Amino acid sequence: MERTWVLTNMTRVQQFVLLGLSTRPEVRDALFAIFLTLYLLTVLENTLIIYLICSHSELHKPMYFFLGNLSCLEMCYMSVTMPSLLVGLWNGPYHISFTACMTQLFFFIVLICTECTLLASMAYDRYVAICRPLLYPLLMRPQTCLGLAMASWLGGLVVSVAKTTCIASLSYCGPNVLNQFFCDISPLLNLSCTHVALTELVDFISAIVIFCGTLLVALASYLAIGVAVLRMPSAAARHKAFSTCASHLVVMGIFYSAALFIYCHPSRIKSIDLNKVLSVIYTVLTPTCNPIIYCLRNKEVHTVLWKSLHQP
Repeated sequence: MERTWVLTNMTRVQQFVLLGLSTRPEVRDALFAIFLTLYLLTVLENTLIIYLICSHSELHKPMYFFLGNLSCLEMCYMSVTMPSLLVGLWNGPYHISFTACMTQLFFFIVLICTECTLLASMAYDRYVAICRPLLYPLLMRPQTCLGLAMASWLGGLVVSVAKTTCIASLSYCGPNVLNQFFCDISPLLNLSCTHVALTELVDFISAIVIFCGTLLVALASYLAIGVAVLRMPSAAARHKAFSTCASHLVVMGIFYSAALFIYCHPSRIKSIDLNKVLSVIYTVLTPTCNPIIYCLRNKEVHTVLWKSLHQP
C-alpha cells in the first residue's frame, strides 16, 4: 500500500539532460566542426549513390537495390542522432523533452533493426550469386528483393513500437541526466525508478530475434560462400568471388562488432566513455565510411559515375 502511494505521488520527469559527447569546452568547437563535416559528407555520398542507382539501368540489380536502401537508411539513421550530438557540442548539455526523447528513441530503434535485416539480406544475395548462380535470376527476382526490403523496414517498425512503448511507459522520477549524446535504450533503463523486468524481457527477445537472428543468417551465408570459394578451380575465380563480398564483410564486421560489444558486454564493465566511442562508431563513422567502402573498388559504380560527370 505504501509503495503504491509513493509511485502515484512521484513527479514524472518532463525532460532529460543529454551530457553529450564531451563536456570540455576547449574541445567541443573542434568536435563540432569535425562531426558537422562528417554529416554533410555522409548526406552527399549517400545521395549520390541513390541518384546513380536510380538513374542508370546498369545498376538495376539486386545488390544495388539493397545498397540504395542501405544508403537511404543511413542518411535517416545519422539524421536521428546527429542533431542532438551537434547541439550538445555547440551549447553544452542538451535539454530534450520526454516526448522528443521517446521519438528519437523510436526512430533510432526502427533504423538500427532495419539495418541488421538489410545486412542479412545483402549477405543472402551474395550467397545466391556465388553458390546458386544459375538460380540467381529466379531466387533474386525484383519481387523477392522488394519483399526482403519491405520485411526489413516492417520488422524494424514492429520491434521499435514494442520496445519504445515499454520504455515510455516506465516511470522516471529523477535523476534525469543521460551521459550520452542521444536517447539510447540502456541509459534510459538505468534512470527508471520502477520495475523494468518486462521491458528488459522485451528488449532481450527482440535482440535475439532481430540482432542475433540476422547475424546468424549472415554468418551462415558467408560460411557457405567460403566453402564454395575454396572449391573453385582457378585463383582468378576465387579472387572475383571474394572481391564481390569483401566490402559487405568489412561493413558488417564493423557494425556488428561495435553493436555487440556495447549491448552485450558484461554489466561489470562501466566505461561510459568507451560506450560513447562505440556509439560514435556505429552511428557516425559507419554511415560515413559505408559508401566509400562499397564503391571504392566497384567498377560498375566507377563507370556510371564517370559517365554522369562527363555527360554533355
